[in-house]
Amino acid sequence: MIRILIAEDMVLLRRALAELMALEPDMNVVAELARGDKIVPMAVELNPDVAVLDIDLPGVDGITAAAALGEAVPGCRILMLTGLRQPGTLRRALAARVSGFLLKDTEPARLAQAIRDVSAGRRVIDPELALAALEETTQPLTPRELEVLRLAAQGEDPVRIANRLFLSPGTVRNYLSSTVIKLGARNRMDAVRIAREAGWL
Repeated sequence: MIRILIAEDMVLLRRALAELMALEPDMNVVAELARGDKIVPMAVELNPDVAVLDIDLPGVDGITAAAALGEAVPGCRILMLTGLRQPGTLRRALAARVSGFLLKDTEPARLAQAIRDVSAGRRVIDPELALAALEETTQPLTPRELEVLRLAAQGEDPVRIANRLFLSPGTVRNYLSSTVIKLGARNRMDAVRIAREAGWL
């Protein structure tokens, strides 16, 4: 029997996943969670075979939780679910050593088989996402531009960024402007969004 932990903040989807898994004769859902920061404590307590995690969770995001789970309960395989078709997210998940990565619109039978596969130690990656990751161009920002954008993403204004990085505010604004241009963004916040979705921040 494959013991499964599910973490999904949308109640309807979480219940649907649990009910689908309950229909499988070789699966048993041992925990249903709505928050990422509950994953590791519950997994340590219950020692599931597979954790099915959403990426966008309150408390701690799914990828961060996956990395921590891999350290705390190394025997638990991790299958990530996402509604986003961003190859950068796939790369972040693989860096966190997840065993599987599927889109939320995956057919129920395919999801069940993916759980069996990761439980058996195999990797399962959505082919569309894998292809997009292979085709994606490399990250276009310089290390300094990325550093400035990361601070801007944390809510820092150019003056505070300048103070932290020992730069002038004008230089910081130049970095932010070049970042917006390179990413084809509408503005600074759009650049942050693009970089996050690509997995660069």
